[in-house]
Amino acid sequence: MRTLEEPADGRENHVLFDRRSALDIAAFVVDGVDLSPGTAIPSDGDIRIDRALAGFLFTCGPEHIRHPEAVEGGVEGARYPLHGSLAGTAVSRTEMATDGAACTAMIEVALADGGQARVERRWRIDAGRNEVVLEDRIVNVGTAAFPPMMMYHVNIAGRLLGPQARIVSASLEGGESAWRFGNGESAHFCLLAAVGSDGWSAATLADVAGLGGRNLQVRFRTDTLPFLQMWRCQRGGADVISIEPVSHRIAKRPELAAAGELIPLQPGEARSYTIAFSVF
Repeated sequence: MRTLEEPADGRENHVLFDRRSALDIAAFVVDGVDLSPGTAIPSDGDIRIDRALAGFLFTCGPEHIRHPEAVEGGVEGARYPLHGSLAGTAVSRTEMATDGAACTAMIEVALADGGQARVERRWRIDAGRNEVVLEDRIVNVGTAAFPPMMMYHVNIAGRLLGPQARIVSASLEGGESAWRFGNGESAHFCLLAAVGSDGWSAATLADVAGLGGRNLQVRFRTDTLPFLQMWRCQRGGADVISIEPVSHRIAKRPELAAAGELIPLQPGEARSYTIAFSVF
C-alpha cells in the first residue's frame, strides 16, 4: 500500500472510506479483488449495521458493543443500540495528507445515555511494515462519565477462502484453527489475546485462495483491546468471516460492571486504541 486514496487509472490496491459512517472502510481492494463481503451478510434489521457490515471494517462503540442492552439508570425502556452509537455517524471533518499516506477525521457522537464523545481518527500507511494503521482517540466531551467499549470488525468475504485457508494466532490453542471453526452455519469465539513483547497481538487468515494464497493479518494494541473475537456466518446468502479486536469479553453489562471491567472515562479524559492490517 502506498496510498489511502481511491485509485488513479492503473492502480488496483486501494482503500475506499465511508465518510457517511465514521470514516470506516467500505472496501479494501488488493490486485483488483475487494476483500469486503458486500451483500453476502446476515441482517439484524438495523440499517446502520447492514451498511457497515457490508464493508471491510466497521467500528462498534464507543459506549456499547454487541447486542442492545438497557441503559443503566436511564429512562425506562431506553436501550443501547446494536453495536453502539458510532456506526452510521457522519464525519464532521476530514483531511487527507498531500501524499495520500494519511487521513484524519473528527466524529462527534451522541451517546445513547445522553452523553457526548468525540472520536479523533487517524488512518496512515506504515511503509516499513507495508500495513494500514488506524489510531483512534476517544474523548469524553460530555458532562458525565461513561465507560468506553470498542470493537473493530474486520470483515472478509467467505467466497475468497478455500478449504486450505486457516486462522493462525498465538491466541489460539495450538496456534491455528480451520477457518470454518465451531459447528453449524454460524459460530464465534472470544479469547484473551496473546500479547507479544511489543504489547501487540495478531491474527492471520492464511492461504486465502482469492488472493493467490496470500495472507491477511490484523494486529492490535492489547492495552485497550485485550481480547480477540472472531465470527463467521455461512447461512442462506451470507458468507462472511470477521477478525474482531475488542475491549471487553462476552458478558452482559451488569456482569462486567460488577467485575470492575467497565472503567469510566471522566469528562475531558481520553482513551486510545490502535489496530493495523496488511496482506503479504
